[in-house]
Amino acid sequence: MPHPSPSRAVLAPAAPALPAPDPRPSRWRFLDSLRGFALFGILLVNAVDVTEATTHRAGVAVADPVRDALHLAVQTRFVPIFELLFGMSLWFVLAGARRRAARAWVVPARRMVAVALIGAALMVVYPGNILVEYGVVGLLVLPVVALVPRAVVLGLGVALTGAAYALAGGGLAATPGLVLAGAGAAAYGLPRALETRTRGVALVCAAAAVLTVPALAWQLTQPGDPRFTTAGGVAGLVVAVLWTTGLALLWRTPARRAIAWFFEPLGRMALSGYVGAAVVLAAAARVVDFGSMATVTPVVLLCVPLIVAQSLLSRAWLRRCAYGPVEWVLRCATWWRAVPLRAGRTRQEPRPARG
Repeated sequence: MPHPSPSRAVLAPAAPALPAPDPRPSRWRFLDSLRGFALFGILLVNAVDVTEATTHRAGVAVADPVRDALHLAVQTRFVPIFELLFGMSLWFVLAGARRRAARAWVVPARRMVAVALIGAALMVVYPGNILVEYGVVGLLVLPVVALVPRAVVLGLGVALTGAAYALAGGGLAATPGLVLAGAGAAAYGLPRALETRTRGVALVCAAAAVLTVPALAWQLTQPGDPRFTTAGGVAGLVVAVLWTTGLALLWRTPARRAIAWFFEPLGRMALSGYVGAAVVLAAAARVVDFGSMATVTPVVLLCVPLIVAQSLLSRAWLRRCAYGPVEWVLRCATWWRAVPLRAGRTRQEPRPARG
């Protein structure tokens, strides 16, 4: 662009030295609370796996109402939420990188590699963790998110998700589609809609509530772990929508304060919570033989004080620090420099992307 002439430059108003402050919030508080809520659900699922609380005798499953309740309310219900949120975070980081980096795609690529490496390290105590898969899938879909119009990203994500649930009942096959759907939904403003579009959220919640009845009935025709049945996977996706929109509607009520107080710190430190819970549960399994018990009740009871402790510790940590410990490592790897950890010292840093 040509420079203005000296005479016109004198008359023209001086350009601001710094860009105008972004009026948008630095974080979507509901997304943080939803992530924290999903972390609790994931904890209940992972706890059974990490502690090997199988409730089997001689290879035959023992009747356990608590395990059956987890299959109806928790199992396969929270993984889709996490994967959708993971896709949103991918979009937020890419959008932030486009504002401040010459090669924007490198920033989320480093983030995905870091996620996979954290997952690889966590394999020592929890071989079944999904962080490696998330990192790899994130790298695979990144070119699509970075180069393709948002309508195609969202449409492809919905199509792949639908195909994965129809053909494989979800699981790992659904991860690429859900990550793409999350990125596309973030590009179209779903985070804002969940916080502000009451009518639309209520309609989706009502539809999910109606569909939940036949979905659960279908799941019950194929008993066992719903992760390994098409009916269980589809029911999980429907209930995931119900949990998400139901929480969004509660966010509009006085319950918002309690939801934010308990779940928001968990959501802001979800990765630290995920890693920390796996370590605690693995240590507990070395002391207590959960696998010899005929019920998963002791594991579930262990999860309640664990999630409460994580919420309180996360709140205390975030009073002094801007990020959780694992989140800080991930952010440093993402931006390839040391990011200040202490709260109140981040103003010199580029404005963090949401998520």
